[in-house]
Amino acid sequence: MAGGETVGMGTVVATWRSAPRPAGASMLVGPDGTAVGSVSGGCVEGAVYEEAKDVVASGAPTLERYGVSDDDAFAVGLTCGGILDVYVESISRESFPELGDVAESVGRHEPVAVVTVVKGADDRLGNRLVVWNDRTSGTLGSQRLDDAVAADTRGMLAAGRTATLNFGHDGERRGDDLTLFVSSFAPPARMVVFGAIDFAAAVARVGAFLGYRVTVCDARPVFATARRFPDAHEVVVEWPHSYLQTEVDAGRIDERTVLCVLTHDPKFDVPLLEVALDLDVAYVGAMGSRRTHDERLDRLREAGLTDVQLAKLSSPIGLDLGARTPEETAISIAAEIIAGRWGGSGERLTGADGPIHASAER
Repeated sequence: MAGGETVGMGTVVATWRSAPRPAGASMLVGPDGTAVGSVSGGCVEGAVYEEAKDVVASGAPTLERYGVSDDDAFAVGLTCGGILDVYVESISRESFPELGDVAESVGRHEPVAVVTVVKGADDRLGNRLVVWNDRTSGTLGSQRLDDAVAADTRGMLAAGRTATLNFGHDGERRGDDLTLFVSSFAPPARMVVFGAIDFAAAVARVGAFLGYRVTVCDARPVFATARRFPDAHEVVVEWPHSYLQTEVDAGRIDERTVLCVLTHDPKFDVPLLEVALDLDVAYVGAMGSRRTHDERLDRLREAGLTDVQLAKLSSPIGLDLGARTPEETAISIAAEIIAGRWGGSGERLTGADGPIHASAER
């Protein structure tokens, strides 16, 4: 692309059952035959590779389905039991002039989404709209459609969601003339760890490994140092509740944010949880024994919090893994966060029935 070449790209736009890669996973095929990326972890790469070369030659995008129910898909080895819809297109400066702007936004951690017509009338297929929080570029075919899609896409972008949408030809939300794929490039979700203790260092390490942007916050400067938390992206010396409220007011806390309260000290965690439990965030967990938890609930009720607010609190924090060390405890906390994000039960997969990836079932 930097040299003006045309490349083929296959993108997973929808999945069913235990698909190996999520929607948004992509593979590029360069003019020299080089393949970069993956759409299935190896199962159907060969088929998508050949399709991408054909699409570059013809210029006509295609939407392909690979799954165990298809003879062709079985032949290429999608044996995991999942089904993938893969949109294959050619990408060039002419077909995607905004690509450089998108890449710059991603590099700056500026939220941006790319909306592509992957199924519909020939005059709309492949049309593209790039959506930022404050502007758009390109068109899907009509101003009414662009306006309706941009509004819905910004909601998805705020949540970091990548998925398909169906619209009518002129932007009707109840229509299904067009299938649009919304690929969201949002900044990493945040994990804020309160309490500069040894458990916090382990939680920060695991959080960074999971892809969160990790902040450690504590009011005690002697403990809250970058040297003690090398895996955190930032270490803040401030009273926890004040810092959280400042971040909320600045719009830097959203529904993907994870809050881990490890202070287990009433003067820190009660005012902090008063703020945290009033927010729409992905997770609020607090460390402490069951006795500490019960005493904390009493204090929070005295502070005026309702049972609905208290129900948001995961305390004692983490899943029951029998954890003892800070590292083991961090894994139990991460496991609870992951289970909450994807609807997992926390049970062992051995002996369990049903799909492994429950959220992939449609």
